[in-house]
Amino acid sequence: MQTTFTRGGIKIMVEDSQIKAQISPFAIREGEIKTFDGKDGYVSMNQIVHKIDIGHINEIHFAILELVNEFEFITSRQLYQMLEIKGIDPKSQDKLNNKLDQLIKSKILTRYYFTSDEGKGIYRIYCLEKMGKYLLNSKEIECKWQPSDNTKTVPMIKKRLAGNQTLIAYLRKVKAFDNYVVKPAITAKIAGKVFKASGGSVKLTKNQRSIQFVFEVIRRENEWQKKVVEKMQLYKEFYENFVPGDSGFSNMPQLILICEDEKHMAETFKEIVTKGVEIPQIKLYFTTDLRQNKETLEETLVEFKLVDGKYKMENIELKLLGM
Repeated sequence: MQTTFTRGGIKIMVEDSQIKAQISPFAIREGEIKTFDGKDGYVSMNQIVHKIDIGHINEIHFAILELVNEFEFITSRQLYQMLEIKGIDPKSQDKLNNKLDQLIKSKILTRYYFTSDEGKGIYRIYCLEKMGKYLLNSKEIECKWQPSDNTKTVPMIKKRLAGNQTLIAYLRKVKAFDNYVVKPAITAKIAGKVFKASGGSVKLTKNQRSIQFVFEVIRRENEWQKKVVEKMQLYKEFYENFVPGDSGFSNMPQLILICEDEKHMAETFKEIVTKGVEIPQIKLYFTTDLRQNKETLEETLVEFKLVDGKYKMENIELKLLGM
């Protein structure tokens, strides 16, 4: 997925709608592994403090650090977009990458990429290192990172990246956008289990009325059908027993499943229906990674409707998701 082009030797960000990818970069590829691309060796806190004192690590580096802490795993493109949203000008993708390199050399952040039979991945994934946690704590910023977080599997990381992309698309393209939560915790009351919505949640507000969307990311990982059914069972318990205020939602949120591609939406829906984990209390909406690249999100959602005894996939037009 080409996301930058060069003008005058400087890499410029390509708009989402100009990306012509046929397959999502966050789809699962066979035999894919996570490859370390960080820095080995030891860096002392004194060395880092010296870099801060002489201005080599400054406020924009700390803004990057806070975003990586918030999202856990994030690409440089997603960081670029989030910095812009926060009113911080990264100047160019090259300049941002240079800052990321500085943080990696100081072992404040680390980096990975994915390798499969198709070759080396085209993007890098950034996450915290121990020194990053120390720096955030020194600024009294909550950081729950622990070294084992960086051992998460390829599907878990790709779910996070697909969720990031969706949240950022809503931030940038939906006028009614109010706020977001990266990892909302939801309680399935009967199982007594707290689980996370893997794609995050957004709150949209228009004319003083609000609605919340919860995103669950589905990937074609090993035994993905079984995992979908297990997760939908938890959502089913949440919705069947919902009262206002549950898990921080004032009203019943809209659940949206983010799939890898158009065919995957149909496969996921079939699994939900055949295993009897539909949720009668809500309409279940679907979308895909690549649909988030559209100029407007008004027609990015899909619903499966029963027509003449057969389920038919229909695009839903939702004016609320417009600019």
